[in-house]
Amino acid sequence: MASMKWDIEFYERSNGRSPTREFLDELTARERVYAVRAFDRLESFGRELRRPHVDYLRDDIWELRVNTPDSGLRFLYFFFDRHSIVITHGIKKKTDEVPAREIDKAIQYRSDYLEQKIRGGER
Repeated sequence: MASMKWDIEFYERSNGRSPTREFLDELTARERVYAVRAFDRLESFGRELRRPHVDYLRDDIWELRVNTPDSGLRFLYFFFDRHSIVITHGIKKKTDEVPAREIDKAIQYRSDYLEQKIRGGER
């Protein structure tokens, strides 16, 4: 069992919009239930969580895998500091692999997040 509980946050652009929240708003109620359960699992186990629940993609970006009866969802995220997980955005899975453009988007969001933290004086 995991020794600590992780903090999960959703990335927010500088304009306050959250790609993850916007994605969740587009899901069915049933899909959201599955997503929340997956977030709870990630919050409980963090770096200890392994396949089939998560997978490393590249450049410090991971995917949280959520399979629902209706669809396959993926939430891209990264670890920040010693206790935080930042979910950048979500996608509906249409192919076996996460498209490179979605990983690139997560990398861009990560860079923006880190820049916001630097500007805000947080570490």
